[in-house]
Amino acid sequence: MTTTLPAQVGMLTPVTRLQGWAQRAPGQVALRRKAFGVWQDISFAEYWQAVEEVANGLIALGVEPGERVAIHSENRPEWLYLELGTMAVRGASVGVYPTNPPPEVEHLLADSGAVVLFAEDQEQVDKALSVRVRLPQLRRIIYLEPRGIRAYPDAILMSWEDFRETGRQHRQAKPTAVPERMAAAHSDDLATLIYTSGTTGPPKGSILKVGNIEYALQAIAGTGGLIEPSPGPGDLILSYLPLCHVYERAFSVWFTLAAGTVVNFAESIDTVIRDLRETQPSIFQGVPRIFEKLHAGVLIGAAQASFTKRLTLRTGLALADRIGKSLARTGGRPTPVTRGLAGIGWLVAFRALKERLGLRRCRYAVTASAPIAPEIIRFFMGIGVPVFEAYGLTETAALATGTRPGRVRLGSVGEAYGGAEIKLHPISGEVLIRHPGVFAGYWGQPAATAAALDGEGWLHTGDVGEWLDGSFLKIVDRIKDIIITAGGKNISPSAIENSLKTSPFIKEAVVIGDRRPFLTALIGIDFDIVSKWAQRSSIAYTTYRDLTEKPAVIALIQGVVDQTNSGLSRVEQVKRFRLLAKELDHDQGELTATQKVKRKALEDKFTDLIEAMYR
Repeated sequence: MTTTLPAQVGMLTPVTRLQGWAQRAPGQVALRRKAFGVWQDISFAEYWQAVEEVANGLIALGVEPGERVAIHSENRPEWLYLELGTMAVRGASVGVYPTNPPPEVEHLLADSGAVVLFAEDQEQVDKALSVRVRLPQLRRIIYLEPRGIRAYPDAILMSWEDFRETGRQHRQAKPTAVPERMAAAHSDDLATLIYTSGTTGPPKGSILKVGNIEYALQAIAGTGGLIEPSPGPGDLILSYLPLCHVYERAFSVWFTLAAGTVVNFAESIDTVIRDLRETQPSIFQGVPRIFEKLHAGVLIGAAQASFTKRLTLRTGLALADRIGKSLARTGGRPTPVTRGLAGIGWLVAFRALKERLGLRRCRYAVTASAPIAPEIIRFFMGIGVPVFEAYGLTETAALATGTRPGRVRLGSVGEAYGGAEIKLHPISGEVLIRHPGVFAGYWGQPAATAAALDGEGWLHTGDVGEWLDGSFLKIVDRIKDIIITAGGKNISPSAIENSLKTSPFIKEAVVIGDRRPFLTALIGIDFDIVSKWAQRSSIAYTTYRDLTEKPAVIALIQGVVDQTNSGLSRVEQVKRFRLLAKELDHDQGELTATQKVKRKALEDKFTDLIEAMYR
């Protein structure tokens, strides 16, 4: 079947950008997915055809401009088809995290008023059906994977194949319906509701309009944008972070439609390391945890290797450390010495190391969403993987600051770009941001909107910042997370926690001490790595809890704490710690859907453990 390509009319949007690629380069690869162990290509023509069928299907189901369509799925091409198909009919997408339990699914669907839900499989369908009685506005649930669902008698259910066929029939009957909707698009149209992580309460829906997205898209991927040189069809990215989050959406959906880059979908979050090695992306977006995990894998690999390989790796790591420190001093600008050392390192270890990490072709990597330890950035710079820090929020359409080649300032999140205005509150030091990508407010919450957006259009981020070297922004911490000790000292727990997490043995660290005489910490071990260490050390254990109670493991973590304390002032040092007896879990309210720790929930849940450290 051939795809319909009406002439582009109206304003430029992500949808018309996709339509343009399908017209100019129909056979060019846009997306790649893995099926039965083989990577399969999806061209821009096929991409557009799928989006057009989804758009027609939504009109056939009665979706009107401004109505919300929810997507409850892992990363896959269908996510993008739904996102852009919804935008094509001037509806608004709502992402639901695959890990959201039924109460959170109910909150997101009810709060957004979603009329159609795309559910990936039986697990997600069951969640929706369990709360459906309290969702009177929900008219249809479309499921992708039929296993276990075919026998469900519920009339609200519709298969993905039937939905696509409905779209094809509607297009044949009313070929102008989608083009007419697209032609009426306006920059003020509601494009998506992206819900906050909910660290301090129920998630709030951030309103992003078509104009917000177009502005961010051009600022990230356009000429003079964040990524230099500007990305293009020859660039590859790996989509693996949740598409519900603005960070992944900006890379996997928005800017790729401006640049024509190829999006490779990871099989799952658990296969990211393997998928990295297979795809070798040229542009790589990550959160600190993924870079910490890659770094930890190198250190553990060096410890487990044969004598010859261990010697080679240690030589390479020593060279990387020297190169990284030099680049940190020069702002990332190489010197004749670092170039020479990099050449030696390439021959000795860097080439094989980058290949194994999956970053051999990486010309631009970015870390955002949470603070990262400078030591991690320095390591990657040292082996020749340029990792840049960036800062943005859902409320700013992912856009605010970023570091650039030759202007790296470790400890900062870079400089404002894309025309963003940034200032610090003169009293609290809160970071304030203003630019055309700033959101329109929180869905159905005028009080929360008024607290976040002032009359002059400045977004109050809730982050405390300070300026380094005049133009580089440093994020100190969230205002609500700043610790004020009993002695009146203000301390940022994030910096201490990040230092602890540079150790491969520590997965989570939460520093405690507000209005207390000294700092303590709750620490979660990385079970995979610590268990391997225990096996090599001939330490027998049975469960996660049993492992954390071993004196040798406690001593191991004490060594990490001592090393961190050696670089801190006396008042910032962690005096005592306790190992958590379980891994933190989203379902149990300890983590957000984006794997951020809910500090208040942890302090309430582990009150006895905390109080024991102060007795």
